[in-house]
Amino acid sequence: MINILFSVTLVSLGLLLFYYAYFFFKLNTYKASVSTFNEPISIIVCAKNEFQNLKDKLPAILNQDYPNYEVIVVNDQSVDDTTVLLKELGKKYHNLVVVTIEKHINKRPGKKLALTLGIKTAKHEHLLLTDADCLPNSKNWAMQMCRNFNSADIVLGYGGYEKKKGLLNKLIRFDTFNVAQQYLSYALAGQTYMGVGRNMAYKKSLFFENKGFANHLHIASGDDDLFIQEIATKNNVSIEINEQAHSTSAVIGKWGEWAYQKRRHITTAPLYKTKFKVLLALYPHAQFLFWTALLILFLLKAPMQFCTILLGVKIFLSYIVNYKAMKALKVMDLYWIHPVYEIVYLCIQGIFVLLNIISKPKKWSR
Repeated sequence: MINILFSVTLVSLGLLLFYYAYFFFKLNTYKASVSTFNEPISIIVCAKNEFQNLKDKLPAILNQDYPNYEVIVVNDQSVDDTTVLLKELGKKYHNLVVVTIEKHINKRPGKKLALTLGIKTAKHEHLLLTDADCLPNSKNWAMQMCRNFNSADIVLGYGGYEKKKGLLNKLIRFDTFNVAQQYLSYALAGQTYMGVGRNMAYKKSLFFENKGFANHLHIASGDDDLFIQEIATKNNVSIEINEQAHSTSAVIGKWGEWAYQKRRHITTAPLYKTKFKVLLALYPHAQFLFWTALLILFLLKAPMQFCTILLGVKIFLSYIVNYKAMKALKVMDLYWIHPVYEIVYLCIQGIFVLLNIISKPKKWSR
């Protein structure tokens, strides 16, 4: 029994070392090329009942330090004061373009129709996407993101969440880091499988060449993962992790809302390409097997020297591979006890997967 557990621990640790070396370490050593980009761009924001967020955050998007750009806000059947606010902002900002989806229009859940209309309205080839609840970290956000168009057709950025007190906030921010570390590292390895709609850019021509979201219109999500899988190649993707290019969103304050959001995100995964389903499933399974087998070994009082060495190797390498990434993505407050968050997060993710087997989320939420 102990020999089997040792074998499981060694094999799972070996798999984790593969992910560290082949994927995640690339993010640690990544250096962005310094360049400028002055082509006109279209920034697209989809908004449904986002009056307060638009009031607080849209001016920061409209006041970017960029030579030539328009901001397209798609008012997606809002029933709050969004329409009034956009009319007032339109008087002040001449680069604001408003597209309205009327309330009587029968549409599918999600923002694919809104995003499609925004893209069709865009005057320019280069598109920068964000959400109504996202605040750019600087006036150079658009410039920093779009400079990557000099060498790529798709730019994957980072969208973080506000830092607040409480375990839920820490888990959400750790989850956000964990997801970002994966999709950014995979992109650097030529295996792009997603971006985040909170902070992403691509060329308009790619959208129409792919016939938009036609292949997955039947599901609410997929605009930032299934679509990216369709248009990404090994050579047309760049990432941007400069702090000035980050966006920050207000964090969810209730466990139930976050759980529902995460469960809804999981429902898209079965539609991923096979290689991504395997790669994305293998990593958390290796983590789970390592921690579970090692815990049982300790409980069975297996030779402490070997158990301690295995634990030390795992934690030491984890600290090394996560240091620069956590520093770049501004979650260093989670760094010193991130192995604890890793274990808690694995357990919670397992619960979400089990809940989805019983009943999948049907209602759309951000």
